[in-house]
Amino acid sequence: MKTKYEQLISLLEEMFQFDNEDLDFGIYRIMNQKREEIRKFLHQDLLPQVKQAFEKYQSVDQVNIRKELEQLKKSLQDAGVEPETSPKYKALQEKLSQSVDISVLENEVYSHLITFFGRYYDKGDFVSQRRYKKDTYAIPYEGEEVKLYWANADQYYVKTSEYFRDYSFKLPSGKKVHFVLTEASTEQDNNKEQEGKERRFILCEESPLYEEQGELYIRFVYRVDKEKQAVLNQRAIEKILRTEGYTDWIQELCTLAPTEKNKERTLLEKHLNDYTTKNTFDYFIHKDLGGFLRRELDFYIKNEIMHLDDLDTENEAQIEQYLSKIKVIKSIGHKIIKFLEQIENFQKKLWLKKKFVVETNYCVTLDRVPEELYPEIVQNFEQIEEWKRLFAIEDISGYCEPLTVEFLKSNPYLVLDTKFFDRSFVEKLLMGIDDIEGQLDGVLIRSENFQGLNLIRKRYERQAKCIYIDPPYNTGPSEILYKNNFKHSSWLSLIENRLNISKNLLKDKGVIIIAIDDYELVHLCQLVDNILPSYERNIIVVNHHPQGSGGKNISRTHEYAVVLTPKGMDILRGSVKEDYVEHRSFMRSGTAENNFRYGRPNSFYAILVDEATFEIKGIEKPPTGSDYPKGKTEEGWVRVYPLSRDGSERVWRLSYEGACRALENNGLYCSPNLTIYQVINHNKKRVTLFSNWIDKKYNAGTHGTNLISDLFGVNGLFSYPKSLYTVSDIVDASTYDEEGALIIDYFAGSGTTGHAVISLNREDNGNRKYVLIEMGEYFDTVLKPRIQKVIYSKDWKDGKPVSREGISHMFKYIRLESYEDTLNNLEIKRTEQQQLALDLMPTETREEYLLSYMLDIETKDSASLLNLDVFENPFDYKLKISDGTETTVRTVDVVETFNYLLGLTVRQMEVVQGFKVIKGELPTGERALIIWRNLKEKSNEDLERFFTKSKYNTRDNEFDYIYVNGDNHLENIKLQGDMWKVKLIEEEFKRLMFDVQDV
Repeated sequence: MKTKYEQLISLLEEMFQFDNEDLDFGIYRIMNQKREEIRKFLHQDLLPQVKQAFEKYQSVDQVNIRKELEQLKKSLQDAGVEPETSPKYKALQEKLSQSVDISVLENEVYSHLITFFGRYYDKGDFVSQRRYKKDTYAIPYEGEEVKLYWANADQYYVKTSEYFRDYSFKLPSGKKVHFVLTEASTEQDNNKEQEGKERRFILCEESPLYEEQGELYIRFVYRVDKEKQAVLNQRAIEKILRTEGYTDWIQELCTLAPTEKNKERTLLEKHLNDYTTKNTFDYFIHKDLGGFLRRELDFYIKNEIMHLDDLDTENEAQIEQYLSKIKVIKSIGHKIIKFLEQIENFQKKLWLKKKFVVETNYCVTLDRVPEELYPEIVQNFEQIEEWKRLFAIEDISGYCEPLTVEFLKSNPYLVLDTKFFDRSFVEKLLMGIDDIEGQLDGVLIRSENFQGLNLIRKRYERQAKCIYIDPPYNTGPSEILYKNNFKHSSWLSLIENRLNISKNLLKDKGVIIIAIDDYELVHLCQLVDNILPSYERNIIVVNHHPQGSGGKNISRTHEYAVVLTPKGMDILRGSVKEDYVEHRSFMRSGTAENNFRYGRPNSFYAILVDEATFEIKGIEKPPTGSDYPKGKTEEGWVRVYPLSRDGSERVWRLSYEGACRALENNGLYCSPNLTIYQVINHNKKRVTLFSNWIDKKYNAGTHGTNLISDLFGVNGLFSYPKSLYTVSDIVDASTYDEEGALIIDYFAGSGTTGHAVISLNREDNGNRKYVLIEMGEYFDTVLKPRIQKVIYSKDWKDGKPVSREGISHMFKYIRLESYEDTLNNLEIKRTEQQQLALDLMPTETREEYLLSYMLDIETKDSASLLNLDVFENPFDYKLKISDGTETTVRTVDVVETFNYLLGLTVRQMEVVQGFKVIKGELPTGERALIIWRNLKEKSNEDLERFFTKSKYNTRDNEFDYIYVNGDNHLENIKLQGDMWKVKLIEEEFKRLMFDVQDV
């Protein structure tokens, strides 16, 4: 049996990841590199301090005293004398009682440390389990009327299901192998798991292997089992290798992938160990592990170690020893906590770090592409093949190969995807687009949704009119990953983390709608009431499954939409009813920032009016400088600006682009007193939104699952999509009163929200915009192609377009670095100078470095943490990026990343003389110019010549800030009156990327 010391060492090594030394990914790889140094610290530096702390009490050699006492006792008894009557015997007894048994004190300290840390640690995570007394736990309570608390309330949920559902890897031959989960449900009918047993990955008993389209699939179930995962893994390996009919596969699976500890490890063993570990460890990152554990240690000491009765003695030496034991527990405990805190805070820093944009592409209908690019397009084989695959263009009358320019002109709604074109083509395309952000109808982001929200939060802060999400319901196929007995708690942390970011994206009159079923409804309602106290909560019952779900007692036909609106605001409306026309003053009123020019510069412009007839003749673009042209134009038209009576520069109700569309549709007119009015044709008056939606159009089978089958011509591409009409009605009810309303969905799934927005715009010539975030493989297989298809044609059958009735459209899609990518790009380095300095440090200083600073200092030059040396050429910044199957080195989009870090609204993007130039507005409304260059190719002299020649320093092109990479002297060439300030991109990039906020 292990001693208490050995038990403590074993626990510490488990907490410091020593039991995962074969893993070569993420934080495990980093900790493995430091294993021997940490082990040395534990054995030689830390735990010996326990013994040293008690040595001052070792005044007498207990062994010798006890031996002398036993000998005296025997002598006295042999002589017929009672030992207790002997003064010498009594003196020796007193001397023994005054001495200290250091081994007992040590074991007590070790025992308490084992109890304390073992109570909170659970497979890579620390869970709040403050034990007040036996079977009773205390929770933090601060006098609230109602308190919602759950086991992981103070943590980030970082687990995703990407590897859980289908983990893939490639063999040396290039062939692909999949581990697939065939039974995600853990217990029948959601019964509580058996006490003391945990879920395990177990190889399927029947048909564990099968081959499909040249790829091997190995099937697992995930259920409660008493065996350890390592034992089950070994059994699985043995069974796989014995399976008949897969000789070639098995031969490659047996390829050696040795480690220092396991020289005979095979590729199969490596990946199975990675797969099971990734999905059983590290579900959470604590928001303040150090503070939490220190508070809990104080509580533990006061509640379970310190007892008043122990102080009720006149023996001062014993009291001193008792207090010393407590001090040692606290001292050693705090050092262990400090090290754990360093590891957890390091992971937290990586989790909250804004992620790099790995790739940026655009999908644009051909009507928006300059015709001079058409000859290049018809020669792009990959683009044409996608058009065949998505749009069946070979069925179009006049189709022939090779495609002609005339064919492109006659099919303006074919969607061009820039991923098939080189950088030069994309640059020419973007340079031909005036006001890029104004032209964008949507943005798709392939990313874990927390990371996606974290990157875009500055760009879209206070801009969303509607946030609609359809998160996992935690039942059936949508069940999230969770630690044993923490199913609801894990789900609550997942939703709370993301809601806390996304609530900052809402406008003052913004609405949040969350789809949910009965299983998590109560928890969700408690959560939103807790974190959104200024919102009213209503619930819509949607009859989405009228045929019933089966099951016992009651066959459910419904789910819910939890609707959150700002308190006191009447902003939702149902279907339309009566025709009427509204004549509304076109100038915005009110005191909010977005009613003034500084809040919405793109909505401040001149409307040109014929003073004789009061006819609106046109609209000028928004002025770029603080000043703007006044008086009449050369043609004699009067310039009418949105100026209030006191001269305040207000804004029109529509952006410049929206006003141009309104004018084309006779939606604007001018009164004799030069007041501009907007004509709003309300086709029908809207009625109150009802709470019970029972129309057959909400059937998710007919208008969700079947709709996707019609779009793609195959079944089973996506499980349980929403009815298009459910989402359309939700979006319409919350955005009907705002031109250009922004809708955000960060559980985008199959893309129903984007489809709904496009359909609504097609129906009413609207200008709603969308941002969709999704991380799964179906981003590429379902979501993005679905958006492309519904742009091209409004109706589909058997995967082919029916009417080919398209809509002019442009969306951007980006992919972000993942948290796993960030971990896997870490490089830990200690220079010779650093090692020498450490060797010369006093023991206490060296200990402080190891416990508190080592990870931050020794990984600071990693690419994922922004290596400024490599930043010299921002167009060639590389990271190792995983696609789930293999990891490749890719060039990341530093320019696009910086735009999001700034929260920049991009108006213009061009490449001139080797400089990449971005123009746009910051969230403050201030104008920004960003100049990128390869420092190896463009010197400061080149920069200054380019800057001066481009006349960026004239008042007509005044900017508030100019960002440039690399040291420069632009400030020295300012002209008199120039107010702009120069900022170094590298400094701003690093500051903004790590400007983390707990949420």
